[in-house]
Amino acid sequence: MSAAKVLFVDDDERVLNGIHRQLGQRFDISCAVGPAKALELLSHSGPFAVVVSDMRMPGMTGNEFLAQVRDAHPDTVRIMLTGQADLKGTIAAVNEGHVFCFLTKPCSADVLERALTNGLRQYQLVTSERELVQGTLKGSVKVLSEMLSLMNPGAFGRAARVQRMASRVGAELGITHSWELEIAALLSHLGCVTVPVEIVDKVSRGERLSDAEAAAYEQQSEVASKLIRNIPRLETVAEVIRYQAQHFDGSGFPGDGVKGEDLPLEARILHAVLDLDMALTASSSAVEALCELNGRSERYDPRVLSTLEPLVAQDCGLDVFSVKASELVEGMYFAEDVLSTKGILLVTKGQEVTAPLRFKLIQMNGALREPLSVSYLQQNSSTTA
Repeated sequence: MSAAKVLFVDDDERVLNGIHRQLGQRFDISCAVGPAKALELLSHSGPFAVVVSDMRMPGMTGNEFLAQVRDAHPDTVRIMLTGQADLKGTIAAVNEGHVFCFLTKPCSADVLERALTNGLRQYQLVTSERELVQGTLKGSVKVLSEMLSLMNPGAFGRAARVQRMASRVGAELGITHSWELEIAALLSHLGCVTVPVEIVDKVSRGERLSDAEAAAYEQQSEVASKLIRNIPRLETVAEVIRYQAQHFDGSGFPGDGVKGEDLPLEARILHAVLDLDMALTASSSAVEALCELNGRSERYDPRVLSTLEPLVAQDCGLDVFSVKASELVEGMYFAEDVLSTKGILLVTKGQEVTAPLRFKLIQMNGALREPLSVSYLQQNSSTTA
């Protein structure tokens, strides 16, 4: 019926052989005699869409086994099959192993087949949803970000730099839903579409803003958050962007008193990386930029700051070389701002070379200041473009 695999676990090999004879033609079935062998199969031969376990087995109960399956393979659908049905065991199976359904022995082939069919359907729903969120949705977000790049290259270039560093910090700090942090970083400047271009350009150049300009620029995170909140599945991303300018001590924007560990970790990472990027733009060295952040350390999560320092040091000393627009390759990063022959900012320092951007620059036909300064990130640096 499906290419997705099913694992049956029982301490009686005869029971497993019988199940395989009955259903082996309909499903891709593997069998394990006992939970220890099953855990080994899950580790080396997975993923399994459905796991069907006996309740009473020597060394480990079915409840304990399915709880371990849940922790290690949360997408796997778990079914309990036992001849020792009782209310207490059923409750434990549901609470500890989050069992999808509970079947009792003897179980007819028709009943078991329906349970497996429903389990495989549930697995497909779960994995399809993840693919939608992390694949299709992420692709749609990339389209939004590329639109931002056309409308405001300065804002987009900064967002692209911030995304790469934020993702690396998140990985070091054990962020599990990394796609939310990546999208939040990429769309962190979406609200700049409402900010005068001259203000965004001043930020991109590391110039100091007046109080009025700073207030206008701060509002962009609230604007971006409200826009993104309207997109299903991006509620967490919207919350991260809302607090991307809120300090660890509770000051900053929006200034609603949320502080410390109550701020989303992704927002704490994004806040520090955004400020680091601004400091790097305005400073003559990475050391100077890090000193600036450490000088106002009350604004940042100490764990984030201590994680940032070695990553920034790791990026020092990148090889920079000059190329023509026609020699650009996807995966390169601009080491300097790209300007037109009239001095108009086209691409900001740190932005990655993408296929649409490469095509755009090639089509400028002499209206571009060449050569272009580019570099590759070091091999041990992770990127999420």
